[in-house]
Order: sequence, then C-alpha cells, then structure tokens
Amino acid sequence: MQKLLLFFLLCSLTGLSGLAAKRVPAGGTPPRLNGQWQGPLKVPGGTLTLIVTIVPLSNGTYYAALDVPQQRINRMPVEVEVKDDNLVLRIEQAGSRFEGKVLAGGEKFAGTWQQPGLKTDLVLERNAAQAAAQAAQKLRLTPPYRESEVTFYNPVAKVKLSGTLTVPSGEGPFAAVALVSDSGPQDRNADLQGYHLFGILADYLTRHGIAVLRYDDRGVGKSGGDFSRATTADFVTDAQAAMAFLRDRPLIAPQQVGLLGHGEGGNIALLAASEPLEAPAFVASLAAYGQPGRDVLRRQQGEILRLIGADGAQVRAAQNLFDQLVETIRQTPNPAAARAKIITLLRSSNTALDEPMARARAVQLTSPWSRYFFDFDPANRLALVRCPVLLLNGSADLQVAAGRNMSLLQKGLRQSGQAVQAHRLAGVNHWFQGDPEQWPIVGGERQAAFVPEGLEYLRTWLLERARLAKAPVPVTVRRPAPRPKAATPLRPRTRHIASKK
Repeated sequence: MQKLLLFFLLCSLTGLSGLAAKRVPAGGTPPRLNGQWQGPLKVPGGTLTLIVTIVPLSNGTYYAALDVPQQRINRMPVEVEVKDDNLVLRIEQAGSRFEGKVLAGGEKFAGTWQQPGLKTDLVLERNAAQAAAQAAQKLRLTPPYRESEVTFYNPVAKVKLSGTLTVPSGEGPFAAVALVSDSGPQDRNADLQGYHLFGILADYLTRHGIAVLRYDDRGVGKSGGDFSRATTADFVTDAQAAMAFLRDRPLIAPQQVGLLGHGEGGNIALLAASEPLEAPAFVASLAAYGQPGRDVLRRQQGEILRLIGADGAQVRAAQNLFDQLVETIRQTPNPAAARAKIITLLRSSNTALDEPMARARAVQLTSPWSRYFFDFDPANRLALVRCPVLLLNGSADLQVAAGRNMSLLQKGLRQSGQAVQAHRLAGVNHWFQGDPEQWPIVGGERQAAFVPEGLEYLRTWLLERARLAKAPVPVTVRRPAPRPKAATPLRPRTRHIASKK
C-alpha cells in the first residue's frame, strides 16, 4: 500500500470530532477561504489525490479536513492558519504540514508539503467538480414543491438558526421531518465534496409528500451561535427547536413531525425521542452509534492506522496512548490543567511533534464536545425512547461499523416497547453511497448518489408512520347532532326533483 500518512497517528477522531478550527490571526486582511481544493501528491510508487475542505465559521475560525480517496481516509483534522496571502495547513495526526501561498484570489494554493521522509512541491486548486455542482444547484429548475428560507429560535441556547423548508404541493397538512447532521460543523445540505446528502434527501422526500426542514448547524452559514462550545446535548435542543418550528407551520400536521438524523445526528434524534415532553412522532436514524463514544473513537483510530499500513504493535501502541489521553482528560476537569497534561503526553510519545501542533490537538481533545462524547453511551436512554424508529446502516461504513452498532441500538430500543425496523445495506458507506461504478453519469462524469434502496426504505417507512400518526377525532369532541330521520327526506327529495327538470 502506498503510504501518504505517517503510521504514527496519535489519536484519530476521523468522522466525529472531525476537523480542527483555527482563529484567523490578526494583521492583514486574509482571503476568506470557503470550499474544497485538491491536487496530486507525488509519493514513492505513485501519486495520491489530496482534497482539503475549508469552511469559515461565524466566530472567526476555520474548520478544515483532509480526504485521501485512494486510502479511504475521510475528514482527517486540519489546522488552518492564514495571514495575508500566507497559508499553513497542519495535519497533526499524520505528522504533516503544507506551507504556501494563496493565489488567484483563493483559487489556488502553491507551496511545500512535508511529512516524515518526504518533502515536495504541492499545488492545490479549487475543486472543479464542487464548483460545477454548486453552479448546477444554482441553475436547477424550479422544483415541483414550495421552498422557502426560514429562521427559527432556540430558546434554550438563545440562538437563531437558519435553514430551508420544502413543502409538497397541495393543501396539506403534511407530515414533516427535520434533518439532523453528523458530527462536525455542517451546512444545511451536509455537503461532502459536492455530494449534498441533506439536499438530496430533502428533494426526494418532499417530492414524495413529506415536508423537510434542513438547517445550518449553529455557528455555520447563516445560523448564529458558537459550534466550538457545543456538545451533543446542546445539539438536541437545536433539533427540538426545529420540531417546535415545524409544528407551528400552517401546512404541517403537528402530530406528524419527526426527526431524521445522520451519524451523530441519529443519536441526537434518539436523545430527543427519549425526552418526556414534545418527543418526535418518529425517528429515522442513518448510521447512528450504538457503542459508547470512546469505544467508537478508539475503533476508528485502529481502522485508520490499518488503512495506512500500520502493524499490530503500532496499532496497540497508539490505542494505549489514546486510552491514556482520554483517562487524563476525564480525571482533570480544569481545561487549562488538562491541556497542559495532554501536551506533555503527546510530545513525550512523539518527539517530532512541535509545540503548536500539540497545543492545537490538546485544545481539540479537551473541547466540550470531546469531553461529552468520551462519556456518551447511547444505550443509557434507548429504553426511554417514545416513538417508532427506523435504523439504516451500510455494511461498508468505516466510521460506524454496522454490525456492532446496529445490534446494540436494536437491543436497547427493544426495551422501549416501540416499533423498530432495521436494514443493513450491502456495500454502502457512511454517506449512503454505493459502488462508484454504479453512480449515475452527469455531464460525462460519475456523480455520487444516495443508494435508491435506502431512499425507498425511508419513503415507505416515513409515509407509513405519518399515516399511523394521524390522530382520530377524540370521542369527547362535540359533534353536530344528526337530523331526525323523519325530516331528512324532505329537502333532498325537493332538490332531486328540481335537478331532473
């Protein structure tokens, strides 16, 4: 296997805590970077495509990630530093960095890539496929349903969230779902390299009679708040605010409002369903975690290490360090003290790790989200879930192993007494994409698509839940009294005779 990344990964949180944020330094007016850049990295034995995604957050930080498709590496954390036209990207987990210039107004990065045993020139250019997808989205035909930009308020967090509401044509009222995103700051479309997971789901479900609300995570896009300070529990309140907004809309049936979550979003939806008040009418979970948070992160670390060629001893050494880091954080509630201990542990285990990278990693590991997730066990509240649940997972999911996670969720949900339906989709990854060879061809190139089988499961299950959720008129409601039988033939008979003339 070609080795882009150093086998010594200190603590992989790929696909969960995801990406590293870095405040834009003062001094100069740096270009506002937002999008994806990719380029070829020459390594011994061949070339690898590097894809860097950078998203600006409303609090002045950047969120960034590295993808290496050939090695099935997704969302490896990247620290971003921009000053004037100078750019530094640090990938601490891989012991790598890029230093260069921002050129052509942000269309190109040119500089030097360094990693242990390799130093080479690298040019990253804005992803043409993503730009084409964005252009196609802007030029798309008017959809056969109503679409509006909306804003709603989370009274618990005191933040305003912005999103897009799509409502089927017709009089309604319609069943509705709010879409809840996976970990890491996501925009309302849950974009990944031009693949708009939530945009696809919203369009499909709305065309089939279900209203959909998708929204920017707090601190992302047009939503207020600070993502970096939020935990999974905080995101539950955002989902609850989304449901409250939907229940007040005139074309929505308030008793038919549910949640559809992806990854961590599935766990957020299940937590909301375990609350005693204002629970969703139904929950559809796409690749939610069944294992405790620290176990998920530990397994992901091992998967990443094996993918880049680490042997068993190296995997065990890295996972032992991970266990030390987590236990240190759990036993040190003071953030400053915890960061100091983590920096010491990281640098003592890898003398090549510089101070800025160790500090950035320590900040990430001691963040409110990480602290919460280390101790998060989905099983603790599954017995309290108050609505039917659909579980979908892909057998090729490297982030959330379908077998162990789905079985744990099913076991816990059985104790709730609610109806649970579960399906494992063969050959499907974490983003519910199938074999790339089966993707549809658009503009001469294959375009990632949500597997039709998964869409069909969602459609049939959600429409059935909506049908069953329609509340009958209670017997306590006063109804008009029927007319006396002796009097009823008179008026209809008169109308009938008149109609024959």
